[in-house]
Amino acid sequence: MMAQSERKSRAFLKWAGGKYKLVDEIKQHLPAANLLIEPFVGAASVFLNTDYKHYQLNDINADLISLYNIVKAKPEQFIADANSTFCDSSNQRNSYLNIRQQFNQSQDQYERAILFLYLNRHGYNGLCRYNLSGKFNVPFGSYKKPYFPLAELWFFAEKAQRAEFVCSGYQQIMQQAPTDAVIYCDPPYVPLSKTASFTSYARQGFNLDDQAALANQAELLQQRGNTVVISNHDTTLTRKIYHQAKLHSIQVGRSISQNGAGRKKVAELFAVYKGKKVK
Repeated sequence: MMAQSERKSRAFLKWAGGKYKLVDEIKQHLPAANLLIEPFVGAASVFLNTDYKHYQLNDINADLISLYNIVKAKPEQFIADANSTFCDSSNQRNSYLNIRQQFNQSQDQYERAILFLYLNRHGYNGLCRYNLSGKFNVPFGSYKKPYFPLAELWFFAEKAQRAEFVCSGYQQIMQQAPTDAVIYCDPPYVPLSKTASFTSYARQGFNLDDQAALANQAELLQQRGNTVVISNHDTTLTRKIYHQAKLHSIQVGRSISQNGAGRKKVAELFAVYKGKKVK
């Protein structure tokens, strides 16, 4: 595993709820193994900052997984083409809305990957949100000069050679996990309030039944010998859902709120299902 003193690697995507700042805390709960499985890979900060021999990285977002596979397969071409979309003329509200419409109408995976990175860096606050029709609908971010993540893309492309990227449901990925694999789950979080659920990451959503089903799946894998770690908000509900796990809570900053002055620390919960030795 990476030493605490080493510099952490940033994801090339901006990502609401990304785990870059929590990597060191998460790693404390991840044992050594040949394979790390992430059923909810998101921006892949845990992947980028751990050192497993193999990775299986899954997400229900088909655009995200397609992007990762393209960066893995042809990074030089992708980086050159994506960089061309980062210019002053494209950093205008009308340009953004036109490109967003182009993305929503495109059926070409490579084109969608180029535009996905553009939308991610030019859209508001790193959100990835779709409406019920499956259309990307994040508003323009109004940033002075969006950053093109050249070094981050090259680092990802190199490390991605150790990874398999899959677009499937989390249950299928977990059920198929080898008995010696470690699983880290970063599901959509339980809302802190009735108005806090700001994003629809995928059309299928992720409700409270899904939260409970994930915990049940973690318990089954624990009995089989796997260690499973789940991140979520620390609430009465999540503590009830994860009652079979060993719970660890820390205070972390949240940066989703539009009002910067109102961004307060909240409690983050790690539910650790340590694999039981199979006789």
